[in-house]
Amino acid sequence: MGQDQTKQQIEKGLHLYQSNQTEKALRVWMRVLEKSADPAGRFRVLGCLITAHAEMGRYKDMLKFAVVQIDTARELEDPDYLTESYLNLARSNEKLCEFQKTISYCKTCLNMQGTTVSLQLNGQVSLSMGNAFLGLSIFQKALECFEKALRYAHNNDDKMLECRVCCSLGNFYAQIKDYEKALFFPCKAAELVNDYGKGWSLKYRAMSQYHMAVAYRQLGRLADAMDCCEESMKIALQHGDRPLQALCLLCFADIHRSRKDVQLGLLKLHCLCERIYRTKGQQRELRDHVVKFHECVEDMELYCGMCGESIGEKNNQLQALPCSHFFHLKCLQTNGTRGCPNCRRLSVKPGYV
Repeated sequence: MGQDQTKQQIEKGLHLYQSNQTEKALRVWMRVLEKSADPAGRFRVLGCLITAHAEMGRYKDMLKFAVVQIDTARELEDPDYLTESYLNLARSNEKLCEFQKTISYCKTCLNMQGTTVSLQLNGQVSLSMGNAFLGLSIFQKALECFEKALRYAHNNDDKMLECRVCCSLGNFYAQIKDYEKALFFPCKAAELVNDYGKGWSLKYRAMSQYHMAVAYRQLGRLADAMDCCEESMKIALQHGDRPLQALCLLCFADIHRSRKDVQLGLLKLHCLCERIYRTKGQQRELRDHVVKFHECVEDMELYCGMCGESIGEKNNQLQALPCSHFFHLKCLQTNGTRGCPNCRRLSVKPGYV
């Protein structure tokens, strides 16, 4: 596969990936990696594979491709390529919580001064190093790195980098319990997404919404927290971002715990009373609690939109669609529909079970 064909296939993969056809994109890129004789093209396609696996949460695969990219950069004997590949190696280790390795690779990037790419990437290197220091709870150094990354973003008018730094600063201030600032920075990130992010990946909106949800919960603004977390989860489901799905589930649990969810309590109460009165044969009281139980189920939408049965009464597998509607897995499989039975949205790419 020559240089021109390599370029065409990489672009084809990018188009598929942006159309949310991730697995097809990965297959195209893997074929390029296997067949291309162009080292620069191989380097670029490895970058695509690293980014895709990072967004899917496949961090071990991300690291594997980052190591191959380092070897390709050495083959090219170009310091710009080498700097970029060390940054990807640092990011891979950051995702795997190998924070000391992350810091070491970031320092290697910063020591490779004088190249065009190194000057452009210094902000991203500082961000990755800041995230690593935060993971090690070295807060002062983490803040210094985030501030340095923010200066690079402002000096180079890099809105995407600024958005990422603001999300990291939101996480930083949430950890040191300054919740006003923990909200301010992801709100700023959300503004950047709204103003500049039409061509960006939806992950930037999802990141800002998740960090806003965390801060809103800590500030007691639970309705706002729920709205932001639902928006983040919807995007995570659409893009198969399982790490973000897991973070959103934890946030949902924290929100319910914070508000001591009365509806869930009432649901359990009516269910327990129904069993008691059924055992005693007290039909009038039994009917009252059955009605109230189903009213709670209806209010909380705890039912399958296909068969109408309550969700959670039996040990059945559930399936979430990208529109956030839940169904019994067996009902979806039996129905064979290509759209959500509730809202009729066409995409039924599975979320999480």
